[in-house]
Amino acid sequence: MATFLEVRDVKKSYRMGKFLVPALRGVSFDVETGEFLSIFGPSGSGKSTLLHLMGGLDRPDEGEIIVDGSNILKLNDDKLAELRLIKIGFVFQFFNLLPRLTALRNVELPLTIAGVPEKESLKRAEKMLRLVGLEDRMNHRPSELSGGEQQRVAIARALISNPKIVLGDEPTGNLDTKTGWEIVQLMKKLNEEKKQTFVVVTHDPHIAEAANRIVHLKDGLIAGIEEAPKGR
Repeated sequence: MATFLEVRDVKKSYRMGKFLVPALRGVSFDVETGEFLSIFGPSGSGKSTLLHLMGGLDRPDEGEIIVDGSNILKLNDDKLAELRLIKIGFVFQFFNLLPRLTALRNVELPLTIAGVPEKESLKRAEKMLRLVGLEDRMNHRPSELSGGEQQRVAIARALISNPKIVLGDEPTGNLDTKTGWEIVQLMKKLNEEKKQTFVVVTHDPHIAEAANRIVHLKDGLIAGIEEAPKGR
């Protein structure tokens, strides 16, 4: 299996007043094409920081992040934005849906930004919403949807541009246990059927074990990498 994303000795610190606080202190691992990988650790371990760096939403202080052969540190802002638009899909804990837009229009939005004609973008958005089981909720606004339905819309939006990798930042953290597990099973199903790479950050051990591999993060360092238990 080919390597899609490489993280090499990545370090990142944030300034808090007079102090420089390290979030990541030298992290290295690979993500293989088509795998489902979880980054697991307690609050404050650096999980979300790492995911944001992998997705090009922020830049490391030191080290390298290589996405599909492109070193993020060597890309200018325009090229980085293009990389995110074409190759990376994001799913966040708080959905980040636009409240005035219907589910259909929220999913369509990345294609509109990319300049895809409206007829084609709506057709693709409808297909994605059917894929995540929301064919009857397309014209509902976020306030008219449950938390699980909103997260399904967010997943459809992340997949609409057919990205090579989908990054989930605590995608079940704002959901009850049953709904959260349903969302993880949906992501696993999409991973298997569409052969897209998924990386999910979580503090929930049950969610982490749904992946193929688990990267354990603690205090900004990798505490271990293991194959997830079989049968989940």
